[in-house]
Amino acid sequence: MISIFLADGFEEIEALTTLDILHRAGCAVKTVGIGGEVITSTHGLKVLTDLRAGEVRPETLEAVVLPGGMPGARNLEQSGLVRNCVFHCVQENLPVAAICAAPYILGKWGLLEGKEAICYPGFESELHGATLSAQPVCRDGQILTAKGAGVALEFALTLTEMLKGKETAERIRKEIQCR
Repeated sequence: MISIFLADGFEEIEALTTLDILHRAGCAVKTVGIGGEVITSTHGLKVLTDLRAGEVRPETLEAVVLPGGMPGARNLEQSGLVRNCVFHCVQENLPVAAICAAPYILGKWGLLEGKEAICYPGFESELHGATLSAQPVCRDGQILTAKGAGVALEFALTLTEMLKGKETAERIRKEIQCR
């Protein structure tokens, strides 16, 4: 299962675009509410999540997605479950995808050391140990980072490629008339 973690203050374009594209790719993907079942986005959209935090076990994961938005990213950083799931994926060499402000979490937890990464402008100093990428979407091994909502579709398609292969990502790109 792929978990997209949502906490109050998440950026809806980043979370829901990724959810949609992964569904189109045939991935088993679920939204996970950190702090409740109904999570409110940074712009006031209320989302009923598929699972609550207590219903997720790290060993069942294929990948994790951390959307940005504030204070959503800070709320994710404070979650022990999110931390455990991210570290499980890193240890098992599974994809960890973070967009907008959320890559700072990976930097704070020491997971970007020696990696190339990108984030929303203003958070660069928190990407501890990383080389700042000039690309708006950056993959370094199994770590995927992106700049923000404007590149959410490319972020989601890159994650799809990581999980299901280039052919699947290109099929979806064509189906949705992207480029």
